[in-house]
Amino acid sequence: MSAIAQMIDPVADVEQELTDGFHLVIDALKLNGIDTIYGVPGIPITDLGRMAQAEGIRVVSFRHEQNAGNAAAIAGFLTKKPGICLTVSAPGFLNGLTALANATTNCFPMILISGSSEREIVDLQQGDYEEMDQLAIAKPLCKAAFRVLHAADIGIGVARAIRAAVSGRPGGVYLDLPAKLFSQVMDAEAGAKSLVKVIDAAPAQLPAPSAVKRALDVLKAAKRPLIILGKGAAYSQADEEIRTFVEKSGIPFLPMSMAKGILPDTHPQSAGAARSTVLKDADVVLLVGARLNWLLSHGKGKTWGDAPKKFIQIDIEPKEMDSNVEIVAPLVGDIGSCISALLAGIDGSWQAPSTEWTGAINARKEANIAKMAPKLMKNSAPMDFHSALGALRTVIKERPDAILVNEGANTLDLARGIIDMYEPRKRLDVGTWGVMGIGMGFAVGAAVETGKPVLAVEGDSAFGFSGMEVETICRYNLPVCIVIFNNNGIYRGTDTDPTGRDPGTTVFVKDSRYDKMMEAFGGVGVHVTTPDELKRAVDKAMDSGVPTLINAAIDPAAGSESGNIGSLNPQSVVKKKS
Repeated sequence: MSAIAQMIDPVADVEQELTDGFHLVIDALKLNGIDTIYGVPGIPITDLGRMAQAEGIRVVSFRHEQNAGNAAAIAGFLTKKPGICLTVSAPGFLNGLTALANATTNCFPMILISGSSEREIVDLQQGDYEEMDQLAIAKPLCKAAFRVLHAADIGIGVARAIRAAVSGRPGGVYLDLPAKLFSQVMDAEAGAKSLVKVIDAAPAQLPAPSAVKRALDVLKAAKRPLIILGKGAAYSQADEEIRTFVEKSGIPFLPMSMAKGILPDTHPQSAGAARSTVLKDADVVLLVGARLNWLLSHGKGKTWGDAPKKFIQIDIEPKEMDSNVEIVAPLVGDIGSCISALLAGIDGSWQAPSTEWTGAINARKEANIAKMAPKLMKNSAPMDFHSALGALRTVIKERPDAILVNEGANTLDLARGIIDMYEPRKRLDVGTWGVMGIGMGFAVGAAVETGKPVLAVEGDSAFGFSGMEVETICRYNLPVCIVIFNNNGIYRGTDTDPTGRDPGTTVFVKDSRYDKMMEAFGGVGVHVTTPDELKRAVDKAMDSGVPTLINAAIDPAAGSESGNIGSLNPQSVVKKKS
């Protein structure tokens, strides 16, 4: 236990070792294996960051709290421990709250710890520094929210936050620490006893045997079965169990974007290159850590075709079942336990899917791959999205342990299908909400937590949300290579203002040199115009481990509105009268 002072008791004339709120917070985190904090320093948590660093915790300071929060969120996804984001009060808290809400939506374990103004002043609305009822604001946007008012309760507060973040369906937790808490003093021995080490924070939840039998019966009766792997499957780290089940069952699988690599995209059972066909024609679909939300057209509509569908769903949250369509065989439990139970039920009576079904999938895959190949092989200038992504596809094939961070519109939408992944939890992207701005936070978090090289492939619009963090990447000398697909705007760089007064609403400064930003902070900046130049520049950056930003010039006319989800942008049907 750390101590801040030794004082002489004037009555007993004995030495008493004391501790305070600062050290109790740090000791509580260390006791529970938390070794990294992401944040932005400032009132009232500046000294907390300094002291945590002195006590051996790695403290990574960002330029904006939202990016620090995104780093903490992806740290939680990669490690299954809650990522910690530390912010100042009010505006800093609000900046971090976006990342916290996104973490909760994506089921990433994360704890946002924010300093706050004094309760007695906030509650009477007397105008304290950055006065805000942060707990009340956070509650609707996260899995749980707690406030600690007394130093003796810090251990319990931290323990409750950790358990809430990782148990059941993981998510974001808010922990409110008023400024006055940090300077509270108590006996060091009593303080040590008040700390709590969380035991079995995320216990296994076994599925009911009857539910397992029901699911197996539905699968065995299927003529055209399909497995869909979601990012929950990737988070579970039940990689071997999932792979064994897929291969032993013989069922084709379709990975959602952050589940790519649990089994390689080049696996013979992968149906990624025949996505439309398998969604439309499958008769039984097993969802493993995937939700029937907008990313899967809510399980209905033309995406799913006319053939009747039966859904089996594995999820740790019972309320997820029947959220959009009927789930005929719900399996409630953790993914590792559920898959192991299903695997145990594959016996000698099991029959692999028919060659008619798998053959149809393979034929569609081969046709789609052949159709795409010429687009990926072009070496023209200016580049389009396909030719640029073709070069990066080769990079990842040659470096399967590298982590790919990906965001943008066309940059994201096309990369999902073009860049194959070979190992689990190597593809990190915008997730359930499809938010822009996760790029640099995810890149920093991934580099810090794994020590692996990171390739961040960014649309020029998406990069703008977090671009200042290139300074953070340089400051910590992280092995991050950023590639910006620069087509001078959002979707395209060709829009105009009909009045002639301003640039078009989706247009940026023409031919911007983002590479110069990286050079300004001591990193390497490169400007490329062809796929060959792009491949060479990325290889050099990944080999060196030096922070690098590559400005990849893309044809301004190459993009399309919102990638393949343009239907989400409503079109006006009203013509204004002149």
